[in-house]
Amino acid sequence: MKPFILVLVSALITCISINLQAQEQEYRFDPPWNKPFNDGLNFTVKGIDNVPDLFGDITDPQLVIFFAGNQFMVIDELLGAFKKTYPQYSRVFAETLPPGILAKQIQTGSITIGNMRISNQPDVYTAGKSKITEFSDWFSRTEAYAKNKLAIMVQKGNPEKIKSLNDLGRDNIKVAMPNPEWEGIGKRIEEAYVKAGGEALKNKVMVEKVKDKSTYLTYIHHRQTPMRVLYGESHAGPVWYSEAYYQKMINHPIELIQIPDKENIEATYVAGQLKKAPHPQAAKDFMDFIVSEKGKEIYRKYGFTTN
Repeated sequence: MKPFILVLVSALITCISINLQAQEQEYRFDPPWNKPFNDGLNFTVKGIDNVPDLFGDITDPQLVIFFAGNQFMVIDELLGAFKKTYPQYSRVFAETLPPGILAKQIQTGSITIGNMRISNQPDVYTAGKSKITEFSDWFSRTEAYAKNKLAIMVQKGNPEKIKSLNDLGRDNIKVAMPNPEWEGIGKRIEEAYVKAGGEALKNKVMVEKVKDKSTYLTYIHHRQTPMRVLYGESHAGPVWYSEAYYQKMINHPIELIQIPDKENIEATYVAGQLKKAPHPQAAKDFMDFIVSEKGKEIYRKYGFTTN
């Protein structure tokens, strides 16, 4: 082969290799981070056809659960254990979107994601205590089952030397922040900012840095914050402790920065059985299960606390 052709072929192979590496780099941390179902055809295309916050059987389910989104990491094991305890329920459908979005879905009767419209109504809705209280007239029964606190998720090695919530107010720090408009955690983080640095810190992160775009307000923080940190788009993001704990559990290159108790807040998760539950017996059985020792054991495994 002539030298020119050899050089051309070598360059082409190099370009293909770089392109493949770039594609692998681009999607190596993309969700879903849960294990997909093994039966039937699996057609998940990262970055294109990928629905990480819908779980299970959307057609003719025997139980429908709307979980506050940051519990997504628990779902596989929790629903697997529930089905083992109650084998009569083989078809379960769950969503793990932000609780404010799920509440609007209940109020409007459906949600549209891309080209797909979902009109399944929940038997059980889980959220923070304040959200359950806000919609207390929806429920025939409520149960507290887990607790959480805040932490800061940063890039592996913490190159920006972030040690506290006050550091998120630095001009050079790019922050991924849950939008308080529809993410309950957003308001709780604002409370923590005030504890740590007063109204000045809250204003810095939530007003000044939003204006100059060094604070990015997320739509689905439990998916976007890890992605932004993992891909270098944000230096840090305040999250629920369990979310940073889980990313470390699956060996993603992040660090978990603890927030002192005096600056932290505690969240209580509450499950509510809806008065209009389409499957009332299944709802009752799931409510019993989530407060059982087995249910709480699973939550503790993923960084939550229980009483």
